[in-house]
Amino acid sequence: MTERRRSHWGWGWADRFPPEEGLRAIGGHVQSTLGFAPSTLRRPMDLDDVVVPPPRVTPPEALWSFCTTSGRDRLLHTYGRAWRDQVRGFLGDFGNAPDCVAHPKSENDLVELLAWASRERVAVVPYGGGTSVVGGVEHPRTSRFRGTVSVDMSHFDRVAEVDPVSRAARIEAGTLGPRIEETLARDGFTLRHYPQSFEFSTFGGWVATRAGGHFATVYTHIDDLIESVRMVTPAGLFETRRFPASGAGPSPERLVQGSEGALGIITEAWARIRPRPRWRATATVHFADFERAVDAVRIIAQSHLYPTNCRLLDPVEASLNGVCFDGSSVLIVAFESADVPVEHLLRFTLNIAADQGGKLPREPIYRDTEAGGDPTAGAWKAAFIDAPYLQSALIGLGVMVDTFETACTWSRFARVHAAIRHDVTEALTEVCGGGRLSCRFTHVYPDGPAPYYTFIAPVRPGSELSQWAEIKAAASEALFNRGATITHHHAVGRTHRPWYDRERPMLFGQALAAVKRTLDPAGVMNPGVLLDDVAAP
Repeated sequence: MTERRRSHWGWGWADRFPPEEGLRAIGGHVQSTLGFAPSTLRRPMDLDDVVVPPPRVTPPEALWSFCTTSGRDRLLHTYGRAWRDQVRGFLGDFGNAPDCVAHPKSENDLVELLAWASRERVAVVPYGGGTSVVGGVEHPRTSRFRGTVSVDMSHFDRVAEVDPVSRAARIEAGTLGPRIEETLARDGFTLRHYPQSFEFSTFGGWVATRAGGHFATVYTHIDDLIESVRMVTPAGLFETRRFPASGAGPSPERLVQGSEGALGIITEAWARIRPRPRWRATATVHFADFERAVDAVRIIAQSHLYPTNCRLLDPVEASLNGVCFDGSSVLIVAFESADVPVEHLLRFTLNIAADQGGKLPREPIYRDTEAGGDPTAGAWKAAFIDAPYLQSALIGLGVMVDTFETACTWSRFARVHAAIRHDVTEALTEVCGGGRLSCRFTHVYPDGPAPYYTFIAPVRPGSELSQWAEIKAAASEALFNRGATITHHHAVGRTHRPWYDRERPMLFGQALAAVKRTLDPAGVMNPGVLLDDVAAP
């Protein structure tokens, strides 16, 4: 049997990229749905035809048991899976490949690797599943470094320990989402953290990027599930103690969460787990007016009902994902519990929605098994999982599809949303000749929503990256100028750095740089992410 391979340039499995007839069919659907015709039909450069530059540095003999300078291995660790990463990979541009790839099998391997990198001025870029969409695993090309090494954490791939009494698990950083769930399920537990990248992303990557997950309320980020962390830094081991909570000063765990590999390499963490849910209640609500739908979601978020799922799709988002085609905004709301039935919670929620003009196209689904479900929610879930594959396919048709997300207070949302619609639509028209913009809420809080935007537009072959940069800048400026955050759960990376630098307090930036100098004196850890190159004097 042939081993299934990950794509060397696009999302997920290589065999999911459609053949030529499939691309033509997608192109026809794009034209009928979006109103513009794809500009081209191209195939990605074959892996065997890609040229990778020779390595600039070679690890010492002591590291060769887990390091390689293989061209193929270096190529596969060049980029994340942002749209601009995929475009460069599609075109066969891997000039930014790391000089070496390390596959450490132990923390001692990491200690030796970081010592060599610090001594020899080699930048170190941690690599989990390679699904970053903000340039988080890209390799710096500056004169300060002799080369770069990508540190692949795939050997750290176990749920090492389960504490069923305290409901926690010790999980190694390189463990993929499906493996976590499969292992915990044996004892009747679940982590219940499902980012869109779940199949290919790692636990350590979730912690390092403060990833958003399954729950629309309360436990929205991986932060909310972490008890303690363990991280290897160039200055030594950074390990926190397990507590359910503590009031002892600033939290050391929070320093690691969101550090994006700039301070060290996370090797494991203890995470809060829960029994697998038995009772579920799901419904879909249609609204003729988006503003009233937003009001309904705000009231639900402030009601202390805490739905597990509370996704609001605007009419464009609903249409693009095959959920609804009549111009309605669609709210998908769900509750789940391992302990008690949840029908009453859904009924209260539907009463709130009805007060704001919401209509039920079908009866809610109540069940106490894994089987069955709301067909609208099922359609949305399928589209959600397949969206990254479609994004890759559309590159071959000259169509740009990308996303950005944010969070803001409810009192600011109307202004933020209006500014986004105006500024990004204007930029799409000016830069691309047109396009579509959609919005959905991924998570909601009592004090504000987390809106997530998708833009789709035709691009000119050869100008894809410059056109993308203009659209991204227009969106980011609109967010910053209206008091919304530059990212809700996609991390900072290199893409969001200009706006993150302006968003964070100046003194906090200086304090963070001082922490980095302590943990990473030579400044080799993922330079350019979160901070400019920082090295001790």
